[in-house]
Amino acid sequence: METTTVTSWSFTQKFLFRFFLILFLSYIFFNPNGVLPYSDYVFNFYIPPFHQLMVWIAKNILHLSYPITVFTNGSGDTTYDYVVTLCIAVISLAAAVVWSIVDRRTSNYNKLFYWLRVIVRYYVAITMFAYGFAKVFKLQFPFFSPDRLLEPYGNSSPMGLAWNFLGFSKGYNYVMGFAELLSGILLLFRRTTTLGALITLAVAGNIMAINYCFDVPVKLLSTTLVVMSLFLLANDIHRLVNFFFLNKPTQAAQISAPFFRKKWPNILLAVLKYGLICYVIIANIQQALSGMKEYGDAAPRPPLHGIYNVETFVRNKDTLSSLTTDTTRWHQLMVSYPGFAFIKMMNDTTKGFAFNVDTATKKIEMFSYKDTAKKSNFVYSLPQQNILLFIGKLNNDSVVIQMKRYDLNNFRLTSRGFHWVNEYPFNR
Repeated sequence: METTTVTSWSFTQKFLFRFFLILFLSYIFFNPNGVLPYSDYVFNFYIPPFHQLMVWIAKNILHLSYPITVFTNGSGDTTYDYVVTLCIAVISLAAAVVWSIVDRRTSNYNKLFYWLRVIVRYYVAITMFAYGFAKVFKLQFPFFSPDRLLEPYGNSSPMGLAWNFLGFSKGYNYVMGFAELLSGILLLFRRTTTLGALITLAVAGNIMAINYCFDVPVKLLSTTLVVMSLFLLANDIHRLVNFFFLNKPTQAAQISAPFFRKKWPNILLAVLKYGLICYVIIANIQQALSGMKEYGDAAPRPPLHGIYNVETFVRNKDTLSSLTTDTTRWHQLMVSYPGFAFIKMMNDTTKGFAFNVDTATKKIEMFSYKDTAKKSNFVYSLPQQNILLFIGKLNNDSVVIQMKRYDLNNFRLTSRGFHWVNEYPFNR
C-alpha cells in the first residue's frame, strides 16, 4: 500500500493522534449507531458483559452513591453512559502515554491518520443521515398532539418545549433535515470533506446547543459529533485561518488517498464504499417510510382521536356537578396516540391510561399502567355529530359519560397559519 504524503510529525501531533485514535474507535465500539449493516445486532451480542463491567466500576472504583440499573435507552445520557465515557477517556489517555513511551521511532502515522479520518467521516456522515431523514419525513418532531395543545407552557418540560417548537413547522424540519443530509453527503467524499465538516460543525453545534439548553438527553453524542467535526477540520486549520481571518492565499489541500499496487483491492474498496452509501440511504428511507406508519405526522390517527369536553358525568345514577375540587369526575378526554389516552380531572390533574378501542364492537378497555389488573370497560357510541357517549364500568362504578368533541382548529396555534404581510406583530 502506498501513499504520497510523507512528513515528520512532532511529539504533540503523535501523542494527540494516538489519544484520538483510541478515543474515537472506543466510542464507536460502544455507540455504533447502526453505521454498518447489522451492527446493532452485533452490538446486542457483545455489549452485555460491558454492562456488568461498568456496574462493577461504578460501585467499586468510582464509589457512586447509587447502583447503575439503567443502560442506554431513549436517553444517551444515563449514568452508565457517563461512566463509559469516563472509562474511554481515561483508557485513551493512559494508552496514548504508554504508546508514546514504547514507540519513539515512528516519524508519522499518515496511513493510520487517513483511515481514522475515513472512519470518523463515515460515522459522522451516517449519523447525520439518521438525523436528517428523521426530520425530512417529520418523524423526530411531530406536530402537537391533543394533550400537548392543552398542556400549559409552565407544565411542559424544557425538552417538551423544544419538541413542540421544532414540531410546529414542517418547513423548518425540512431546513434542518436537508442541512444534515447535505453535511452527511459531503463527508462521504475526500474532496468535499472540509466543506462537509464545516457544515456539520454548524449543524451538530446547533443540535448540541439545543440538547444542552433544553435538557435533551443526547448531550454526549452531540458533543462527540462536534469534537469529531473539529478533528476533521484540524488538518486544514492553517488554510482555514489564512482564508477566513488573515486574507492570505492558501495552498490546495493534500487529499490523495493511500492506494494499493494491485488493482483489485482498490476496486474492492470502491465497491464497498458505494455499496455502503447505497445501503445507508435505502435503509434510512425504508425505516422512515416504515416509521411513518407508526408515528410522526403522517401516522394513522387512533380511533376517537381528539379532545372531548365532558358535559355530563353520571356515576351510579348520580349526576356529578362540575366542581373544580372534584378529583374523580372527568373534565376532558384526550385521545392522542394509538392505545393511549389522557384524562384531565376537574381539579386540572392529568393522568395517562392505556386506551384500547375496538371499533367493530364499539368497546373500550382502559387501565392504568401502574395497576394493569384494575380495568374499566365501556361501550361507546356517537349519538350525534361531535357527541361521544360512554356507558360502562369505571373503577367498579357504573357510569354514563357524555362528551362533546372540541374542534382542534379553534386553537390559535393551529389556525393562525403563515402570512407574508403583517401590518403589526401578532405575538400572543
